[in-house]
This record gives sequence, structure tokens and C-alpha cells, in this order.
Amino acid sequence: MKLPFILAKRFVAGETFDEAVPKITELNSKNIPITLDLLGENVKDRVTADKTVATYIELLEAIKEAKLDSTISIKLTMIGLDIDYEYCQNNLYRLLEVAKKNDQFVRIDMEGSDYTQVTIDVFTEAFKLYGKHVGIVIQAYLHRTKDDISMLANIGADVRLCKGAYKESKDIALQDMDDIREAYKEYAKVLIEKTKMPRMATHDEILVDWLMKYANQENIEISRFEFQMLYGLRQDTMEELTSKGYNTRIYVPFGTMWFPYFKRRLMERKENIWFIFSTMFKK
Repeated sequence: MKLPFILAKRFVAGETFDEAVPKITELNSKNIPITLDLLGENVKDRVTADKTVATYIELLEAIKEAKLDSTISIKLTMIGLDIDYEYCQNNLYRLLEVAKKNDQFVRIDMEGSDYTQVTIDVFTEAFKLYGKHVGIVIQAYLHRTKDDISMLANIGADVRLCKGAYKESKDIALQDMDDIREAYKEYAKVLIEKTKMPRMATHDEILVDWLMKYANQENIEISRFEFQMLYGLRQDTMEELTSKGYNTRIYVPFGTMWFPYFKRRLMERKENIWFIFSTMFKK
């Protein structure tokens, strides 16, 4: 268990919000906004789900009080999606009421493919009520994503586009990395064309370079989209992109549930093991 712990120390900002604050402040001082991600998922009882909602609300209030440039990311399974749809929805609305009051933003994370449709359903209903205060994550490698991106772009949703990390069957998701990259590019084009501020979440050097070249070739203002990466991965690259005028954002995980988080990431796809080790030495 020593190896995951060492990795977690690099990629997790702390076990509590107070432990994460110095890292957030440092990134903000470099003009890099962040998104805080409380680790955990698949809550099965209402007591824990209620506590999690309260923790998320406290987190929004703490961000405001500390005057941090930070949004938050949540998982619907942490606030009751596995328990009851309406219960989860009501919990989300409690949280979004606080975000709206404070003029803050909540990103709904995407989980495995079993949750894709229900997550989109919850999001689209929330978007009607809370608009700019809520966004969603979409995974490029899913076969269904072409239709999902089209729908979300048409309603003007705030979308974070990632390649996808969960292990899915070939019936559900693309398997070849070149195919995934091509899909990502096509969806990125749609989001850039149709939405105000698409969020391009990738550590893939090929995709980062392509996005910069595409924007230049198509005379797209670099202020029209945002690069996003995870805490502990290629921070020098993010600082360089920021210095060139690109919008950037770093996802900062924190919390006591670091071991399940990293174990799942390492076990879901064998590529993740190599990815984590290789990116440790990249700028």
C-alpha cells in the first residue's frame, strides 16, 4: 500500500480543505483557477448522503470566505443517486441554491457508462433552473457521445470534455487511442463553435498541440476555451499556457478517500499505470 500512498501525496492536495488551501492559494497566485473535487462516490445510505451535501455546502461557503478562485466538482452518487432519483435531485438543488446565492459554479462529474443517461437527465433539469451555475462532464470515447454533445451544445451547456478513464466494452466505447483522439477533436470543434466556454480536459500532448493549432488556423480567440488538467500532472505546462494567455484550470482532489480513488484509476485501464508514471516526469 506504500506505492498508492506515495502517489496520492503527489496527486491529492490534502485530506481536508484546510490542508488543500495552501496549494489552491499557490495556484491562484499564478493566475490559475482551480476546481475542488472531494474524493468519494457510491454512497448507499441517506445519512451519509445528507452529510455529503452539507460538506459540499460548507465547501462553497469556505471558498467564498477564503476568497479563492475555485469552483467545485461533485459526483451524483455521493449525494444519493444510487438511493433515489428524486432524493438526489433535491440534494443537488439544495447545493445549487447556495451556488446561485454566492454566484458560484458546480460541475457534475461523469461516472461509468451505467450512469451516463441519468447524469445527463439530472443535469438538463438542473440547467433549466440554475443555468450558468451548473455544468457537466462528457467522455469522448463513448459511442453515444456524438448525440450527447450535439444536444448539450444546442442548449448552451457548460461542458467539460475529457477522453474517458473508465474501462468500457467495445460495444459502449472506442478502444483505440487514435480513434478516441479523433472523436475528441470532432466534439471539441462542436463545443467551440456552439458554446460560450468549452472546457478541454486533457493531459494528452497531441490534443493540447492540436487545440492550439486549430484555434490559430481557424482564427479562434484563445479566450474562447479553457485547458484543464489534474493536480500534480504537468503543472509547468499549465503555467506556460497561462503565460501565453490561454484560459487554464487545475482540478484539485482532496479528502480521505484517496486510496479507492487511485486504486480504481490504476485498475480500470492498464494505460493509466503507465500514464501516471510517465507524466510524473513531464513538464
